[in-house]
Amino acid sequence: MTLWRLEWLRLARTRRWLALVGVYLFFGLLGPPSVRYASQIMKRFAAGGVEIKFPTAIPADGVATYLKNASQIGLVVSVVIAAGALALDAQPAVSVFFRTRARSLAGIVLPRFVVTSLAVSAAFVIGVGAAWYETALLIGGLPVGTMLEGTVLGALYLVFAVAVVALSASFARSVVGTIGVAVAVLLALPIMGLVRGVGPWMPSELVGALDSLLRGGSLADFTRAVLVTLAAIPAALAWAFRRLERREL
Repeated sequence: MTLWRLEWLRLARTRRWLALVGVYLFFGLLGPPSVRYASQIMKRFAAGGVEIKFPTAIPADGVATYLKNASQIGLVVSVVIAAGALALDAQPAVSVFFRTRARSLAGIVLPRFVVTSLAVSAAFVIGVGAAWYETALLIGGLPVGTMLEGTVLGALYLVFAVAVVALSASFARSVVGTIGVAVAVLLALPIMGLVRGVGPWMPSELVGALDSLLRGGSLADFTRAVLVTLAAIPAALAWAFRRLERREL
């Protein structure tokens, strides 16, 4: 059995894919109705007859609500799933077994990275599809080209996040430690982006790309972030491979 097939079976038999798809699909289905019926929901729970009015919802709002939850809870779940696969040395006995049977660490880590990245990206796309359908049903239609472009950028960021987890696993041995390092890095990026002139280059800019494009933004606005992200993914993996090769068990 190849390591590639092993990773697919691990993802399927441990039901990790259910957690990923479940989270993204849930928020995809929840977002548009919560925007469309926000006034009615708040009116039902408002105390003392207080009336709360919300601006009229537009189609972009339905997707924006999904993206907000996906970039927070969805991202955390994705990091946890990725850490479980990429924290190679969390179980020393298993690590020794794989290390002594593979020609290089890249041969062990790369299948885990690719399979996890595909699973996370697919879950995100499924969530986008659900939000898109319900937005069109309840609020209004969305441009197909813009939706596809924004979805690709969002999925690219998630692949980057998985690469960050792979690198984090080379600094921390345990799954919990890997999650902590990865979350810290992913939280630090948007903070760094607050520095004048730095923001457009940060991979974290891709998180809200779909919402920005739906509100009239240009795809060219994200060119720098895309280039940095595409360069950062292989760089993070190469650094992770090198550190893991040198790690003493």
